[in-house]
Amino acid sequence: MPMQIVRNDITKMRVDAIVNAANSTLLGGGGVDGAIHRAAGPGLLAECRTLGGCETGEAKLTGGYELPCKYVIHTVGPIWQDGKRGEREQLAACYRNSLELARKSGCETVAFPLISAGAYGYPKDEALSVAVRAIGDFLSENEMTVYVVIFDKAAYNIGKALFADIEAYIDDRYAEEHEEPLSVRLRRQGQAQELFSPKVYGAPSLSEASLPEEAATPKTLPKKIAERLRRGRKRNKQEEKYGELPKSVSLDEALRKLDESFSQMLLRKIDERGLTDVQCYKKANIDRKLFSKIRSDTFYKPSKPTALAFAIALELSLDETQALLRTAGFALSHSSKFDIIIEYFIEHGNYNVFEINEALFAFDQSLLGA
Repeated sequence: MPMQIVRNDITKMRVDAIVNAANSTLLGGGGVDGAIHRAAGPGLLAECRTLGGCETGEAKLTGGYELPCKYVIHTVGPIWQDGKRGEREQLAACYRNSLELARKSGCETVAFPLISAGAYGYPKDEALSVAVRAIGDFLSENEMTVYVVIFDKAAYNIGKALFADIEAYIDDRYAEEHEEPLSVRLRRQGQAQELFSPKVYGAPSLSEASLPEEAATPKTLPKKIAERLRRGRKRNKQEEKYGELPKSVSLDEALRKLDESFSQMLLRKIDERGLTDVQCYKKANIDRKLFSKIRSDTFYKPSKPTALAFAIALELSLDETQALLRTAGFALSHSSKFDIIIEYFIEHGNYNVFEINEALFAFDQSLLGA
């Protein structure tokens, strides 16, 4: 995917360029700056002495020396004071200028630390927010893979209010799925009386498939009845999907009734939304090569994060998202924290894939894109 948040030591990233959160002298210091200078060896310091320092928000390029990268891009982040002295604009400039320098140098892969979030005191959640937005803006116009490298997960957090809101949203839905007794769920849905009244078991005209699926289990119904319910539901689902098929239907006839594939639905939705292919795959945090595969293969089977990334790019509703997922054999479920977080952002109308990935990373979930 074009932008990834990863846990790693930036001095071990095998990319074209790593970015150094330097001080204005460019002669080394503590934290990330010191670690990069130590790993690169004395050649880096010798070259830095020739650069004449660097202003806040600007960026300068050197060789990588003993690091596993071609270049080191040195940028000087702002010292946090109160957030009212241009710190945000200066920090965003660090990312923009570093990325522009990487582009001009022919870099295809770049790794950033969280600039200014260490000794310079920039709040980590706000520092990450600035990084994600600045990198996202750059990637909307350029082809590059960019990593935001978090060394210490314990020191990483998204905004406290957002984290708490998502956590509560997860708790409400995840607990409901896993902890609420079946009888409580059935009463809440207004179905308990229908399920457990004597006429359910005695009336021969009862439509077996009309009962909720969760009721037809060996724990809640006699085994024979449960099996009949399953068969009835399966039959009804087939009839809903295809119409009532004759028993003698051929395989060729059945195959002609295939639903739209993932690729077909995706391309149709892109046209309906008035997007170009490039706009869509960039909004989805998908690289161009993968999108080309999807476009050229009618029966391409994506991963779930890839399918959801396109749902976010297309700004689909929950129902539309579920429909797109079904074409790839997936569904959103309240038994998955990953799915609940995606649902949270869709319900709140936030379709920024990079912001969603911030939250997914904070909750130790897979990121969207591929």
